Amino acid sequence: MIEFKFADGLIPAIIQERSSGAVLMLGYMNSEAIEQTLSSGQVTFFSRSRQKLWTKGETSGHRLHVREVRVDCDRDALLIQADLDGPGCCHLGYKSCFFRKVTPQGEEAIFDREFDPAKTYRTSDE
Repeated sequence: MIEFKFADGLIPAIIQERSSGAVLMLGYMNSEAIEQTLSSGQVTFFSRSRQKLWTKGETSGHRLHVREVRVDCDRDALLIQADLDGPGCCHLGYKSCFFRKVTPQGEEAIFDREFDPAKTYRTSDE
């Protein structure tokens, strides 16, 4: 059984691309997001800023199709292996949200942008 040990009732969920093993992103899930993820086969998170559920790809179309869900030894973190629809997972236009390397000199982008986020994430006014 998954342990919701933190006061906010959320657990971290690491999303890994099944085919490459690349870490695509980290999000947070509550029990409802986990249930929806398992029943729909689409990765669903709990947005801490909006205080509501959201399914990855609702706006961009870059959906994450669940292939396997694992829980860590303490049962307080998830690893979700998924297949990605679209060129990227990151709202800044990269395949992975982990596109920067941190060094003593600062941050450095180590991957190229895959898509233009301004064209992908449109507001309802456009």
